[in-house]
Amino acid sequence: MKTAHVGGVDAPRSGRPVALVTGGARRIGRAIALELAAHGWDVALHHRDSAADAESAQRALASVGARGEAFAADLADEAQCEALLPAVQAAFGRVDAVVNNASLFEYDSIDDFGYAAMERAWRANVAPAVVLARALARTGGGCVVNLLDQKLWNPNPDHLSYTLAKAALREATTLLAQALAPAVRVCGVAPGVTLPSGDMDAAEFAAAHTMTPLGRSSTPGDIARAVRFALESPAITGTTILVDGGQHLQAQARDVLFLARQD
Repeated sequence: MKTAHVGGVDAPRSGRPVALVTGGARRIGRAIALELAAHGWDVALHHRDSAADAESAQRALASVGARGEAFAADLADEAQCEALLPAVQAAFGRVDAVVNNASLFEYDSIDDFGYAAMERAWRANVAPAVVLARALARTGGGCVVNLLDQKLWNPNPDHLSYTLAKAALREATTLLAQALAPAVRVCGVAPGVTLPSGDMDAAEFAAAHTMTPLGRSSTPGDIARAVRFALESPAITGTTILVDGGQHLQAQARDVLFLARQD
């Protein structure tokens, strides 16, 4: 009999625990899925339109003895989001954790901000996390980990709609932890500069990655280990682990992409 330390209380559960990782087919999501798989978890790999990447991730999970299944859904569509966790439950017979990793990262500023951009950011980065946390509670509980961003502790107005949505997700982490306890724990992990994004080239990423007090920011492996720690730590809820090389400790007036280009 295995004890799963993923909910608000420890409960005996037989078999391997199951985590749903949104955006689990690529990039940081794939790293999280592989980290969990290597430590006794089976993984539901959500993707929107990355079927080939999901198949590749399934093979990688199988190589370390884990079961991986792919689930396609557009989380910005409420009906598809509502159907996702029940589908995972039906396939695996259980769901112990949700990692809200999928995110929309579009650039806008105060000059070109509009309702449409804000709605896209909200529907992709905030609402799905609430819906999936509620769905997990309805299955009996577990743990939710929301991927945030260190810039919430070191704000700048670049990527305005994205930042506002991640700020809402940070507040949702607290509110969900309150609303769903003791059955569900809800935690945050806030990465720093982890992978190139947007039109950032390799040289710009290398420069941006060193703009921290430690001289290095986070890697996908760093983020994956922090997520696993949160999932497997039954006394932690309603708080966030910043994994960013200390980037949040130093004021930066603009996104690191622009600072790297200045250098």
